[in-house]
Amino acid sequence: MINEIITDAEERMQKSVASLEEAFKKIRTGRAHPSILDSVMVSYYGTDTPLSQLANVNVEEGRSLLISPWEKPMISEIEKAIMKSNLGLNPSNNGDTIRVPMPPLTEETRKEYTKQAKQEAENCRVAIRNIRRDGNSDFKDLEKEKEISEDEQRKAEDQVQKLTDKYIALVDSTYQHKETDLLSI
Repeated sequence: MINEIITDAEERMQKSVASLEEAFKKIRTGRAHPSILDSVMVSYYGTDTPLSQLANVNVEEGRSLLISPWEKPMISEIEKAIMKSNLGLNPSNNGDTIRVPMPPLTEETRKEYTKQAKQEAENCRVAIRNIRRDGNSDFKDLEKEKEISEDEQRKAEDQVQKLTDKYIALVDSTYQHKETDLLSI
């Protein structure tokens, strides 16, 4: 029973960190990276489809992305989808491919993106602490129902606290890495 609660808490914490990493992918740095376009959905014959399923996305010269659609008629749809994505990118096409230059980040936008990253990291920390709280309340309920002893409850809470500390440290290191990326010129 205790192990199931701890395993569930760890899985949920892992998902929270994975969610944070996905959120960080959407916060662009000055460098081009194909994952920036992961959230872009293109209307493909009436169905919203991820861009990665419609085209090949490569980094070109470090500061721009080159998108090669598998079907030429999709170029205009892909271009529209990138413009609508609120990523601040301006694609241009030459008839066969689409180039997406990455505008250099100003000091102001770097600070704004850093604030956004900090907020995402804090949301993840809160989610992890909520998972700890849920686990601890489950242990208290088990102890009230006399299914586990008070000592077992304390040991289980200590285990969940160690998991919490581990995942909070992971969030902090992930944030530090992203902040370094954002602030480097």
